[in-house]
Amino acid sequence: MTRSEKTQLIAELTDSLSQAQGFYLIQPGPLNAAETLNLRRQLYEKGLRLRFVKNTLLAKAIERWGRCALESFHSALQQSTALILYHGDPKVPAQVLEDFQKKLGKPFPVLKAAYVEDMVFVGESALAELTRIKSKQELLAEVLSQLQAPLHRLTQSLQQAGATLQGILQALSERKS
Repeated sequence: MTRSEKTQLIAELTDSLSQAQGFYLIQPGPLNAAETLNLRRQLYEKGLRLRFVKNTLLAKAIERWGRCALESFHSALQQSTALILYHGDPKVPAQVLEDFQKKLGKPFPVLKAAYVEDMVFVGESALAELTRIKSKQELLAEVLSQLQAPLHRLTQSLQQAGATLQGILQALSERKS
């Protein structure tokens, strides 16, 4: 690969990182061609793509991208690396990886690192945590429901008090008649 090809690939990777909401770095491990194709297919069905990258070129792209420190990914940029970029729900790639591992019955592919919701997750142990992570929309919905709960309880109390008052007034009017 010539220097100009490497420069072009780094620019392309940097652009891809900038356009994505986040990414996952995985080590495919000893998957055979059929298993790798199956993984690609499962990711593609969810709107994701698997791309094998050279660690040195990816390191330069992350450094140029500049959203997080390259040191966060130092341990992840060893051995073979595949990149999964996502747009939308951040837990979808983690769920696909976890399901694939369960179906395959092997601990591969291994999550090396992930950049999700402006946070860096490193290591396979983060995979379970990433499958449970909530998107910003889900968190906003929870906060909104928590803010609406006291108002909802107040409205119910007022309705109950109104019904009670109506019952009392009706009972009093029936007594006078």
